[in-house]
Amino acid sequence: MKRKILGSILIGLCCASKNSGQSIKLPGVFAEVEQQMHVMLAEVPKAKAARSEATAVTPGSEGQELVSARTLDSGKLKLVSSRDWTSGFLAGELWFLYDYTGNPEWRRDAEQYTAKMEREKTNGGTHDMGFKVYCSFGNGYRLTKDPHYKDVIIQSAKTLATRFNPTAGVIKSWDNHTKWKYPVIIDNMMNLELLFEATKLSGDSSFYKIAVSHANTTMKNHFRSDFSSFHVVDYDTATGTVLQKTTHQGYSDASAWSRGQAWGLYGFTMCYRFTRDKRYLQQAEKIAVFITGHKNFPKDFVPYYDYNDPAIPNVPKDASAAAVIASALYELSLYSKNGVAYTKTADAILQSLTNNYRSPVGQNKGFILLHSTGSKPSNSEVDVPLAYADYYYLEALLRSERLKKK
Repeated sequence: MKRKILGSILIGLCCASKNSGQSIKLPGVFAEVEQQMHVMLAEVPKAKAARSEATAVTPGSEGQELVSARTLDSGKLKLVSSRDWTSGFLAGELWFLYDYTGNPEWRRDAEQYTAKMEREKTNGGTHDMGFKVYCSFGNGYRLTKDPHYKDVIIQSAKTLATRFNPTAGVIKSWDNHTKWKYPVIIDNMMNLELLFEATKLSGDSSFYKIAVSHANTTMKNHFRSDFSSFHVVDYDTATGTVLQKTTHQGYSDASAWSRGQAWGLYGFTMCYRFTRDKRYLQQAEKIAVFITGHKNFPKDFVPYYDYNDPAIPNVPKDASAAAVIASALYELSLYSKNGVAYTKTADAILQSLTNNYRSPVGQNKGFILLHSTGSKPSNSEVDVPLAYADYYYLEALLRSERLKKK
């Protein structure tokens, strides 16, 4: 097994070296990102005035204040309320710009968009607290140490913890679904960062224990023998047994939905950061082998929306999955003996996204990346810009810069 993993890594390293080309000129890229963000901040009030609301929104969002951009629909900017799982990404992008530039104007904008997310700290009807609160308030606290931001993070963790079922050992993802009894999606790994951080900030170990339980149970039940993951695992809360394993956004129940693989890679890498449990590191390494070593992993390093759609290559790409993978690989490179290979692959992904998937400056209402896919099975948000693609692209750029400074 170790020889197979090493072989896959070496193949990926070779391909990455051939495709990475010249390194990205980060100052120039961020200068263009700043121009795009000025466009975005000018377009959001216009879309808000027109009540241009995204159609694929979280239930319960209807009629609420629109606070953030999610995507484009027929060229029109679509906004969401704070209840939507994508609502915290724009604030996070603004914090990233402040992080890189030190410009107080970006901090002011970030604070304004972050403040719009505070109402979510007591919203117990969602598992997406990490995406919504940690991407906004978490980045804000990291950069400012504002004590109010700390309080919001801790309260949000308390709210998220109410969705934990100790018998099943996991945090429930979606409510009000007839297809599943107690669904848990692989995306939920991303929300554990909020819980781990809340333990660091509060000293309350209950958040940490919930996160570890969720990660362990997900590692046991979500993954196949090749370390690809199912999208949705449904639990019986009375016994903790698995009822079914399905998909919601992938090609089929048995397929590997690309962004789901990316969430798993990022999630277990992050879990290792907080716990130093080698099982999480090994899990992340094996997921990385699946992602980059699969026969359908494209030569341009940007995955198709699913690894197993038989219509490949005539299916949509997902730039958002690529951005998440790149960001995760940069962090994984800090912990793994395979760090050089991971960095080379992440560099190749960023090079591809930067050269071939970015919007021209001044276009697409200020979005940065094009060609992402939200949900191909429901024909929702296919081949469009998505807020979370931009967020993880910027995070990956910042992580690449920090690695180069080490």
